[in-house]
Amino acid sequence: MIKPKCRFCNEVLTQTFVDLGMSPLSNAYIPENSLLKVEPFYPLHAFVCHQCLLVQLPAMETSENIFSDYKYFSSFSDSWLAHSKSYAHMAIDRFGYDQDSLVVELASNDGYLLQYFQEKKIPVIGIEPAENVAEVAIEAGIPTIVKFFGEQTAIELTKEGKRADLLIGNNVLAHVPDLNDFVKGMKIILKPGGVITMEFPHLMRLMEENQFDTIYHEHFSYFSFISVDRIFNEHGLKIFDVDELPTHGGSLRIYACHIENADRKMGQPVEILRQKELSGGYDRLTHYTTFASKVRKTKQQILSFLIEKKQEGKTLVGYGAPAKGNTLLNYCGIMSDFIDYTVDRSPHKQNLYLPGTHIPICHPDKIRETKPDYLVILPWNLKDEIIGQMAFIREWGGQFVTLIPRVKMYP
Repeated sequence: MIKPKCRFCNEVLTQTFVDLGMSPLSNAYIPENSLLKVEPFYPLHAFVCHQCLLVQLPAMETSENIFSDYKYFSSFSDSWLAHSKSYAHMAIDRFGYDQDSLVVELASNDGYLLQYFQEKKIPVIGIEPAENVAEVAIEAGIPTIVKFFGEQTAIELTKEGKRADLLIGNNVLAHVPDLNDFVKGMKIILKPGGVITMEFPHLMRLMEENQFDTIYHEHFSYFSFISVDRIFNEHGLKIFDVDELPTHGGSLRIYACHIENADRKMGQPVEILRQKELSGGYDRLTHYTTFASKVRKTKQQILSFLIEKKQEGKTLVGYGAPAKGNTLLNYCGIMSDFIDYTVDRSPHKQNLYLPGTHIPICHPDKIRETKPDYLVILPWNLKDEIIGQMAFIREWGGQFVTLIPRVKMYP
């Protein structure tokens, strides 16, 4: 048996972080005419490297197979659009970008973020590997290169005279199987005085709030601040500031530049966060071994709740078809015998079926038609937005439910 190796330091991975069994790719939604076909399942077994303490999944599929035809479109979340607009205005005000600057976004999706820089007449380039998603951005007038980013792409763009004053990566760092190649590319494409900002789910929040459903095959790595700082330093980049964000259940936004850039001094938030993680044990392997038992207890609680409600004759349906929801449903063995169907605002997911569980994905209007007793919010990080949109279920006594970090009802 070939043992997996750490994607950063190349050490053999032997220490389990959590084993979530076998699961399909979380964004491999199924058309009705394929429901009876063989569906591939892969181990969803996360490890922690004993050497560098990077939590990670071995790559079970190529990036091309996972991301080339993608079903996630960022523009269908109102709260995410608001977050992105706020970020763009902050970056422009803080760093003074104008029509002579170049903003480059890695994994730019459907242009949801770059549009706000373009509105201010700031030149932009998106780099997005999913052709179907990139087409939406291009049609909206966002210049987009359909490629995976790494050292080679960075060299090609640099030869064309395209280097970034601001290099953005929102929820992409975790999706990169060749982490060293990706960070090398960022070093190359960044102007000498340029700034990198990266947003990604914070491992500390994942562990403290039991967010095991954030683990899925498209997420190859799970970062503490300690681990990401080590990786960036190894490749000649320094993190000079950091924000702790509420997005995706708790994320970090790091600000980085070339190590040689003496103008950017390390801010106090960097040291505060580093000390917080050190106090929490994120520099010790033994801390990571405590997570798996919490996950098993949560699974038991979720199943007990669902069994109880079904025995009472209650109807339960889902809201959303996010990747995290597919991890949770497959790990817990929740199929249409527990959740009749789920709904999603994105037409790209409607009339398909969730991978593994084969729960149908419907238009949100179906909620009014069937009047379920419970609406299970699968993208719990958007709970407030969804409860606001679907408040009408209270007309017939319907209640909202989230399952992470524990079962909680909202009358």
